[in-house]
Amino acid sequence: MEKVLKYAFRITHIDNIPHILKNGLVKADSPLHDENYVPIGDPQIIGLRGDIEVKGYRIGDYIPFYLGPRSPMLYVIQHGYNGVQRVEPEKIVYCVIRLDDLINNNIDCIFTDGHAVSFLTSFYSRDKLSSINEIVKFDDVYSSQWNSEEDLDLKRRKEAELLIKNDLPVQFLRGFVVYNNKAKDFLIEKGVADNMIAVMPSYYF
Repeated sequence: MEKVLKYAFRITHIDNIPHILKNGLVKADSPLHDENYVPIGDPQIIGLRGDIEVKGYRIGDYIPFYLGPRSPMLYVIQHGYNGVQRVEPEKIVYCVIRLDDLINNNIDCIFTDGHAVSFLTSFYSRDKLSSINEIVKFDDVYSSQWNSEEDLDLKRRKEAELLIKNDLPVQFLRGFVVYNNKAKDFLIEKGVADNMIAVMPSYYF
């Protein structure tokens, strides 16, 4: 079976899910932003992204998604490295969207072939999204490891991103990935249908 990129993933703290279910995935400066948003990630990287401009827009003004699971940033978050606050895997949820939905609804977005802050990375406009499998390799973004002496660029390529310009309404959420049944039960309690939740510990470290 041919391996192709079909989904994009945004990781978030499980406590943000009730707001997401009501308002969708929204930007920090959106009128719908969550006053009680629980951040995860590296504040230094977030700040750096805010200073980088692409086509007149700061990277930090977009909603970022990864194109595969088990990102290096997730590893840092789960282990609390580099001054990042440690978060247990059951508190981290993948929000899953379909690339075809973005294409069919002309959602304003760009994507990259590697980590957005790397000078080696190229950016592509939304009209190229239908050709993403010719630009980003499935095996790169779904690789379980990225420290390779034979391929020193793998880590950058694994962190290829989809960047959405505006708030993304809740109807674009196609599902959620969680670490264990405790996290799944929490989502069900908040109103998520059972068939929209996948328990996949292999997506975590």
